[in-house]
Amino acid sequence: MKLSQKQAVFENEVLTRFELFKSLFLTLPFQRVKHTGTILPFFSTHCENGVAEHLAPEDIIDSFFGQYEQYVQEEDRIDLLFRIVQYIERQVVLFDAIEDSAFQAVGKTDETGGLDALFRLAQSNPELKNQIIEKLKDFSVRLVLTAHPTQFYPGPVLGIINDLTEAIKANDISNVHLLLQQLGKTPFINKQKPTPVDEAVSLAWYLENVFYKVASGIQSKIDDVLEVPAEDVKQLIELGFWPGGDRDGNPNVTAESTKKVASMLRTILFRCYYRDFRIVKRRITFRGVEQYLDNLQKLFYDNSFNPIENPEDDTAKILENLQAITQVLHEKHNGLFVELVEDLIRKVNTFGCYFTTLDIRQDSSVLRKATNYLAEVYAGTVKSTVDELTKSEESKQASLYFDEHTLDYRKDADPLIKDIIDVIRLLKNIQRSGSERAAQRFIISNCQQASDILGLMQLFLWQGWKKKELTIDFVPLFETVDDLSRASDVMRTLYTNKAYAEHLKIRGNKQTIMLGFSDSTKDGGYLMANWSIYKAKIELTALAREYDVDLIFFDGRGGPPARGGGKTQRFYASMGSEIENNHIQLTIQGQTISSQYGSLDTAQYNIEQLLHAGLVSEIRQNGGDTLTSKQKQVIDDLATESHRKFLALRHHPQFLKYLETLSPLKSLASINISSRPVKRNSDKELRLEDLRAISFVTAWSQLKQNIPGFFGVGTALQWAEENNLWSYVRNLYQTSGFFNTLIDNCMMSMTKSNFDITSYMKDDETFGTFWNILHEEFVKTNKYLLKLSGAKYLMENYPVERCSVLEREKIVLPLLIIQHYAIRRLQSGKLKAEKEEVYRKLIGRTVYGVVNAGRNLA
Repeated sequence: MKLSQKQAVFENEVLTRFELFKSLFLTLPFQRVKHTGTILPFFSTHCENGVAEHLAPEDIIDSFFGQYEQYVQEEDRIDLLFRIVQYIERQVVLFDAIEDSAFQAVGKTDETGGLDALFRLAQSNPELKNQIIEKLKDFSVRLVLTAHPTQFYPGPVLGIINDLTEAIKANDISNVHLLLQQLGKTPFINKQKPTPVDEAVSLAWYLENVFYKVASGIQSKIDDVLEVPAEDVKQLIELGFWPGGDRDGNPNVTAESTKKVASMLRTILFRCYYRDFRIVKRRITFRGVEQYLDNLQKLFYDNSFNPIENPEDDTAKILENLQAITQVLHEKHNGLFVELVEDLIRKVNTFGCYFTTLDIRQDSSVLRKATNYLAEVYAGTVKSTVDELTKSEESKQASLYFDEHTLDYRKDADPLIKDIIDVIRLLKNIQRSGSERAAQRFIISNCQQASDILGLMQLFLWQGWKKKELTIDFVPLFETVDDLSRASDVMRTLYTNKAYAEHLKIRGNKQTIMLGFSDSTKDGGYLMANWSIYKAKIELTALAREYDVDLIFFDGRGGPPARGGGKTQRFYASMGSEIENNHIQLTIQGQTISSQYGSLDTAQYNIEQLLHAGLVSEIRQNGGDTLTSKQKQVIDDLATESHRKFLALRHHPQFLKYLETLSPLKSLASINISSRPVKRNSDKELRLEDLRAISFVTAWSQLKQNIPGFFGVGTALQWAEENNLWSYVRNLYQTSGFFNTLIDNCMMSMTKSNFDITSYMKDDETFGTFWNILHEEFVKTNKYLLKLSGAKYLMENYPVERCSVLEREKIVLPLLIIQHYAIRRLQSGKLKAEKEEVYRKLIGRTVYGVVNAGRNLA
């Protein structure tokens, strides 16, 4: 299908249907909803006109209310604004459902082929088929669901979206009408901040309703098409989970919540198994399988509804009984219904008794404190001394003897130290219940030196773990530009450390390294962050190959391009021969979870795209994907120029003040969406280094300026043109998949920007100069991106995505005007305390709607 045809299908299947179904809101039996729906089109048009005239938000809203006699009182005005926000929230849900329902009809515009196309080629090409089969034997995709505070849809709303999508697919108007009524009555917000366990329950919805079914379906397709024995590719699709395990900067996550989440995941999984087993039992009513079915009935039922405190790993028992049933079916019953049993076997092979690997994460500074604490309390018992552990890096490494003890903490120990010691002990029990795959990774955030990893290894050995039975993978996380530049030095020190090398050998010589896109963007800007990670991957791959280590990169990606999101699969398809790509691992965060993995269709598509990317990056690698030394130098120069521009902005005296004053940054802390604080050291004054990258990017996206996704790119491209490097840059865009995707993602960030909304600030006494700095770089970047791509407008090559972005931006424009109006009312200093609280709530509600509509804004 041509791009123009796809755009036409999108307009017909999505935009036209949205206008039609939108009118159903007016028929709902809620009088206030009908009134809001009637007035909203006038309000939206008024906002559009006001933005076009560069009016301030208070001028836009005051002039609108001036047209209506019934909105003289401030209480009445606020009431209507709240109802408009609620109405638009539900319009966004409807748009999501309509777009998801049209997924198969519209397809995607930026993919050439996919997994199905590759498999079709393999059918007539035995050599390619063998290459794929060999690659699949040592290849996996791991999606790690994280509890970042931008997943705003609660479970009931997600259920409505799924049902609404199916009703729209079937053109079932009466059911759509009922579901919209349900949507109108269903709350979108939490009255209280969720606990880590609440967050886990929310994300477990995707495990149960989407991933459980899709992972098995994809595995089945591969088994059928390639005729690969199931035992050869047992773990092709893996799942990871951070809620309840990620305690970095979140004191609300404790060993107790980790234990509850691990238990909950097991229970939910067994209920999934039990549902499938009941279908198996209903169909297989033949002689010869009775005992096996009875055994499975007890196993599945007890684990589903009568879970015990410390269960065993029952995976082997379950598989033994299921395989015995398949044998009986083949031998005595002509294989009747064997496919039902094989499907369940696939699921048990994939999910075991744990469902998803629960990752543990903590900041290196907390881990150092715990090590030093035990060394001090048990001075004389352990070989390490606090004095040695607090000196130079060389001294720290030399003072870690990896001696084995079982040490406890005192009652007056710091709660974070208690938690680390408790969770290290707990991991043994979790592994006993679900195998080591249930919880085998400990991620060290803010990893700056080898002793950060070695010290954690020592902590485990001081908690009863034995060196030869240490079934834990230690995963350093490198995030800032400086940390990324030192990453290979840190890893060389680890690979040459005798104790760590022995541990790696026990772990099959596999080393996972996590690289953080979000903090590196906050630290160095868009181009420098992406280039620093790419360079680090090249250096770390070369080092791993030198030491014969099987290296796995785990990418900490967020939703928007500024946090490593965007066209992710294209990055993995273009890694080139210098970057290890046998395993693709990435975090799935916030709205990316619901937008890309919220339905069976979208989840299957996006997982298959990642599988396809990993396969083609090795089997059908493009020549231009491995960069030449000259190309690397050009990108390095561009990144340096971009970095210089971004740092000048970061160091501008008004940088943080602008963000705090104009964006809803301060309100993010009070919205009941996450158990995690908006910033580290939350009791101190705001500093950029303490501000979480997710809050940083979200605040800019609410301003519709998306600075982290483009700032400095235009200046870098202008520099290239002025220094006679334009032909090299153009060649990079045309031949390098990495650079091309980098630029195209930048265009997506800019398409989601709208400086007209804040253009009233250009002559502002306080921030006018700063606003103009931002705007000038936006204009410059727009100019050079169009010149580089040869396009007439941004995202011209992705018309479906562009149409979707623009329609969503149109839907939420009134929310943004309301939000900015409320922020300015708060800053006026003229409100009473109770009114201030009302406006803060109004700001919070608009943040929900804007992020939900943007799908990968935060």
